[in-house]
Amino acid sequence: MKKLIAILSLACASWSAATAGEDPKLTGTVIGTAESVNYSTGNLSTTVNTCKDAFDGNLQTYFASWERSYTWAGLDLGEPHVITRVGWSPRNDSHGEARVQLGVFEGANSPDFMDALPLYVISERGTIGTVSHADVDCSKGFRYVRYVGPNDARCNIAELEFYGHKGEGDESHLYRVTNLPTVSIHTLNGEIPYDKEHQIVSQLTIISDDGLLSEPGTTRERGNASRGFPKKPWRIKFDKKQRVLDAPGKAKKWTLINNYGDKTLMRNLLAFELSRRLGMPYTPYGTSVDVLLNGEYKGCYQLCDQVEVNSNRVDIEEMTPEDNAGVALTGGYLIEIDAYANQETSYFYSNKGNPVTIKSPDEESITTQQFTYIQQRFNTMENNWKTYLDKNTFLRHFLVGELSGNTDTYWSVFMYKQRDDQMFYTGPVWDFDLAFENDNRTYPVNSKSDYIYRSGGSCAGNMKTFVDNIVIRNASARAQLLEIWDEARQGGLNEESMVAFIDSLELALQQSQQLNFVRWPIMNTYVHQNPVLWGSYQAEVQNVRRFMKERIAWMDKRLGYSFVPSSITGLHIDYSQPYQVFSLQGKACGNRLEGLSPGIYVVRQGRAVRKVTIDKH
Repeated sequence: MKKLIAILSLACASWSAATAGEDPKLTGTVIGTAESVNYSTGNLSTTVNTCKDAFDGNLQTYFASWERSYTWAGLDLGEPHVITRVGWSPRNDSHGEARVQLGVFEGANSPDFMDALPLYVISERGTIGTVSHADVDCSKGFRYVRYVGPNDARCNIAELEFYGHKGEGDESHLYRVTNLPTVSIHTLNGEIPYDKEHQIVSQLTIISDDGLLSEPGTTRERGNASRGFPKKPWRIKFDKKQRVLDAPGKAKKWTLINNYGDKTLMRNLLAFELSRRLGMPYTPYGTSVDVLLNGEYKGCYQLCDQVEVNSNRVDIEEMTPEDNAGVALTGGYLIEIDAYANQETSYFYSNKGNPVTIKSPDEESITTQQFTYIQQRFNTMENNWKTYLDKNTFLRHFLVGELSGNTDTYWSVFMYKQRDDQMFYTGPVWDFDLAFENDNRTYPVNSKSDYIYRSGGSCAGNMKTFVDNIVIRNASARAQLLEIWDEARQGGLNEESMVAFIDSLELALQQSQQLNFVRWPIMNTYVHQNPVLWGSYQAEVQNVRRFMKERIAWMDKRLGYSFVPSSITGLHIDYSQPYQVFSLQGKACGNRLEGLSPGIYVVRQGRAVRKVTIDKH
């Protein structure tokens, strides 16, 4: 009787769709994962609970794959069809309703689904005994269609339906998981990236307001500690340089940052904004995206630049193995002071005990002469940083780390050296998952009286001493630090603007974060170094918002800075009348500008208060 009711229910649903003037339900050759599980015996099977059971019109039968993830059931329609509607019903058991949530429908024109595009992602739990339906917003036609079960679900689907009409269609409108761009990766033979060395052949697809970018390339894991999380970080590499979304330039290599321990999913993007406002020469590109791998929903990621030598990234001369003498040997070099340096191939320890990885030239192309040169030059810079370290970039990088409360600022520091230039430059900023009040070892950051790198921050090698020598013990560097901070504060770095930026990120991430925390239900679980369980996405963001408000005031106080919201230009001093000169810290500097050292000063004349710059003579 139950079987008859199920068949009648299915027939009624089909009749209702047809009478509503919608496209008909499609039929074709059943395709899918061949190996299933026989629950009666617990053994692998190819005859029981197969993918054909997902298309038999019976809600009491079901497909259950042998493998738990990346398994699927679909149809070969024989020729392309534009899919306008899909339907699904979960397996009738105690876990069935949950097993379809985050299931993904895809369409392809290659039988291996390497060129697949998403059609729909199920955002809600299913209903046993009922076929749920969703309209599909994709104008492209596909010969092959499939449903990919969510992670660890054995696919477990009772019934699948595809509706549509014949046609090649076009790419005028394509489905995205949320309002964010969708990044969909398909790997050759479904191989899952498993380490940082092996690059898996892939088709890399990005769907956005700008349309479709789908190109061949490779995928591998990336990162250090982040590789240990269940949500994996990846590096994708196109075979040819591509301009991705609204990134400023073309490149082959891009990163997908997993943000596993950052429950706001925005900390790196917020830090990049600080980098821009503090005038770093190069700030990595980054934007939030939804990611699918081989048809499985993986969550909300940040698509970012790969930190590398590139005219739109670290813009220095890219060396060749022939650059072994004279001016050619002097650069350019990209290095990283890196606590994980000894896990790399091309690295050294400086004379002062700092671990340094040579990023470019890379380990495959660097010559002995080049390795020796950059090692010697780095040691020279450490011994005489006043001459060979560019304080401008170092201090701006320092301020980004401190303003964000990043405990990892000196755990990993990028530096670069240009050709025919003796200076070492610092940047770009990178890795802020533990910043903005997200590290139980330093929480609460704003209760500390000193800089975070001196108050529990993680420093590779002897970087704490190196930084102390500059920002604590050198008066000239401290004065320059204050000038840079004043420049940023006068340029609009304030509580209101930063809170507005956080608000904009929160709004943009609303849809994606909801799906992300279905896929990764960790909101009420301590992961990585989380200091507090805030209990909701909104509360997580509010923690960052509160920290940012307090941190700007904390930095003002630590630097001895008083914000005077007035411009340097337009200063008119009546030299016939008395006036007073003060440092930015409020220290009286006398009644005359003549003879003062170069820098920024506050001049008070009557009720007028203005800033003035005294340049080098």
